[in-house]
Amino acid sequence: MPTKTLKLVESIDSGKIAGGSIEKLTELAKLNKVLLGFLKRVGYEGLLRVVEESLYRRYMTEVVRITKALQGLDYALYKFRKPIEHVSVDIDVLVRYEHLLKAVKALADIGFRVEVLEPYTVTMVRGKAIVDLYTHPSFAWIVYLDGERLLEEVETIEIDPVGVEARALTVEAEAIATLAHAVYKEHMYLLSDYYVAREWLNSKALGLARELRAEEAVETTLWLNEQIERGLVETPIKLASIQSMEILARKFIEDSNFRATTVNILRLATRKRTMQQLIWRIKRKTY
Repeated sequence: MPTKTLKLVESIDSGKIAGGSIEKLTELAKLNKVLLGFLKRVGYEGLLRVVEESLYRRYMTEVVRITKALQGLDYALYKFRKPIEHVSVDIDVLVRYEHLLKAVKALADIGFRVEVLEPYTVTMVRGKAIVDLYTHPSFAWIVYLDGERLLEEVETIEIDPVGVEARALTVEAEAIATLAHAVYKEHMYLLSDYYVAREWLNSKALGLARELRAEEAVETTLWLNEQIERGLVETPIKLASIQSMEILARKFIEDSNFRATTVNILRLATRKRTMQQLIWRIKRKTY
């Protein structure tokens, strides 16, 4: 019997509900960050789609405003491009370290303020809009991908539906950034990640993964994709703690940037917010 996840994949791929109730598939799509894409592909015309499309337009309006402010700087939209549409909460931007202060000032000039200042990340907010400026993709103050190398894999795109040009990672770089984020940082795998791996992994992406010492993230996601397609698992998938620890241990051995920044976790462990975040990560169903 097909899993609920497989029914959702088949529904998205075929454009027809492939079994199960629309309500349950919608709930699953939301957890897996493919809700808007699912609703559009199956032709759902209810209020939920109207709301999602309104939120998506509002999100894109903020993206346009931010990229216009960052014009002239060495930046790229990061974890932004997806094969399946979804309304994101944060706007993630990769910025060259030398341009970080200029980027903070440019966003402050349009009303954003610094909310959180951490090594490798500055979080800025304006109302409900949230922007995370990264110099390197990281978690717990540990660098898991070289941001400067990723910024060599950038192209100009048009932001739909307004057609404004912006800088973004290539789909190959986006694929490696997305899969590394899922495996190294979140220890969780969603259908949005499944589609990124399925649609955007190619020989160029695999070469970039080798260069960034992220091969195991790719290998793990390819294995998870196979499990999904064989109907053996439901998504979101939480990686087992022992599996995550083994993956990070091998990353420590193979990646000098990762190894050099692990000392930062000792500084982070003294903060009250760290324990709160840890409890939340244990309880969550998605990321």
